[in-house]
Amino acid sequence: MHKSPSGSTLGPGGLDLTQAFFRPITNAAPPSPTKRQTKISVIGVGNVGMAIAQTILTQDLTDELVLIDNKDDKLRGEMLDLQHAAAFLPRTKIYASVDYAVTAGSDLCIITAGARQNAGESRLNLLQRNLALFKSIVPPLARYSPQTVLLIVSNPVDVLTYLAWKLSGFPSNRVIGSGTNLDSSRFRFLIADHLDVNAQDVQAYIVGEHGDSSVALWSSISIGGVPVLSFLEKQQIAYEKETLENIHKAVIDSAYEVISLKGYTSWAIGYSVASLARSILRDQRKIHPVSVLAKGFYGIGNEVFLSLPAQLGRGGVLGVTNVHLNEEELQRLRDSAKTILEVQTQLDL
Repeated sequence: MHKSPSGSTLGPGGLDLTQAFFRPITNAAPPSPTKRQTKISVIGVGNVGMAIAQTILTQDLTDELVLIDNKDDKLRGEMLDLQHAAAFLPRTKIYASVDYAVTAGSDLCIITAGARQNAGESRLNLLQRNLALFKSIVPPLARYSPQTVLLIVSNPVDVLTYLAWKLSGFPSNRVIGSGTNLDSSRFRFLIADHLDVNAQDVQAYIVGEHGDSSVALWSSISIGGVPVLSFLEKQQIAYEKETLENIHKAVIDSAYEVISLKGYTSWAIGYSVASLARSILRDQRKIHPVSVLAKGFYGIGNEVFLSLPAQLGRGGVLGVTNVHLNEEELQRLRDSAKTILEVQTQLDL
């Protein structure tokens, strides 16, 4: 057997097996012109990129999935490994290439590629190498998919989201960093575990930098709709601030612990990014703490990206939630913005 020019398999005598297998419906109406295919491109097929791709596939979030990397053999191997699972997955066309042309028409482009930090290398030098990498990634994505939403996962995510915004020329609402969406999930888990409740009933946010200067919004935590701190105060139930700070520290240390134990993080960020993809592509208008252009919010006057609770939909960021911050939280958020700005100003853009 061999392939016809159209890609169909030809049997003996040149008979198209697809045509032989199915009898066409006469006078069939053409497909609805409103039917729209969804396409996601994932750039970088390392542990994080493949965890995201696998989760997107199992959750049936796209009709087409494109994998991009500069390592041709690994790229083809990952594509084939996923394609071989076709019988167990929702029907999704999977492509892989080193050529960015294959990403054309993507609704969502997820960037996970990034340089790894070498022993003894400064954070600034690592950032400069990632800047060079992003200069080869972002412009072709913007050129082939001018209406796409860019979702940055590579670290340090806040600064790299800023770079992607500058390099793409996109409006800021269509450039998003995965930010503290995962940190907030860890936060909710730890609070739920501490109080022995379901994490889905805990409403809690980590905002600011995805890193050591992140801010835990204790004043806005609620469980089953009940504001926690104000409830404790009204009931005159004593609580120690040190306990709260220890939970926040555990959130910050979580990634370091996983990396020290297994060498990298993958599954949790895979689920986190898939949840963002679902909210965006299905226009769910859900609130996620993600890295957005923070200028003009909470007294932040500079062009920095950091995480704020934002409503996500088909157009990307639809708005930023006006969450109440107490004075201490507000100051910590502004300090977090300064931390990110200090790094940005050292970059050779």
